[in-house]
Amino acid sequence: MAWIGILSIIITGIIFPGIIGMVKARVGGRKSPSIFQPLSDVIRLFKKVAVYSSTTSVVFRIAPLVYFASVISVLTLIPFAGQKGLISFEGDFVFFAYLLALGKFLMIIAALDTGSGFEGMGANREALYSLLAEPAFFILMGSLALFAGNTSFYNLYHHLHLNTHLSYLTAITAIYVLIYIAMVENSRLPVDDPKTHLELTMVHEVMVLDNSGFDLALIHIASWLKFSLYGTLIANFLLPFSLPHYAQIIFFFIVQVTFAVTVGGLESFKARNKMVKNPQFIVVLSAIAIVAFLTALIITEKFTLN
Repeated sequence: MAWIGILSIIITGIIFPGIIGMVKARVGGRKSPSIFQPLSDVIRLFKKVAVYSSTTSVVFRIAPLVYFASVISVLTLIPFAGQKGLISFEGDFVFFAYLLALGKFLMIIAALDTGSGFEGMGANREALYSLLAEPAFFILMGSLALFAGNTSFYNLYHHLHLNTHLSYLTAITAIYVLIYIAMVENSRLPVDDPKTHLELTMVHEVMVLDNSGFDLALIHIASWLKFSLYGTLIANFLLPFSLPHYAQIIFFFIVQVTFAVTVGGLESFKARNKMVKNPQFIVVLSAIAIVAFLTALIITEKFTLN
């Protein structure tokens, strides 16, 4: 089942950007491209040879591979259809976060390695946004661990009992925070616009300006898989473990498609934030996660209102 889960996450990751593009086109009244158009573009990149600047070092060459490998490694930690991930241990959500951080760190120093002022600017913004989003993730997962009484992904989800109004509030808060963390980590609207080509406002795209061919394809696929990873975390909140395995797999795909449609809808109706507003926007996610933490304290009777 663990291998089925990994394959399912990869499949949904591949179609994720196509669904987002389709939703944004339909909302904008345009003819939508094929759902597999992003995959076709990446296959074309795989056929091209990567070109390296003479100013770059080996760091720039290995960064895309490490970034991709870190995301693939994280797939083994995620529970699927009520079953443990390929690797499961206490505190694995901490390993999850910092394994992803390792890949991002390599991408940041690779951008600095080019010696480009624009890429250094993008790396600075990417590091800042990740720094601000990290507390929201850990506060949220700490809240759920407190609520469930466990610290591994599998046990955390398996022991969540959504049977009170406060527990439903915690679940809704968690889903909201995870959606926006996914958008921040993948440099999507309203924090970043992946379609912009104005260097002064670019974040992720300006970081990968010097990447090409095979390396750029790996970067795109890793970004898609990260969306699917966060979608899987959301699906585990909603997944009824009492369902048969085949029904849970179907439910998983429904949740992932709904997540992709939600992201497409949010990007269609939200304008990009001003650059100076982005830190405030991301910090608000931590504030919302603190609400979930306080709710968990009340549910577990470690804090009372009397």
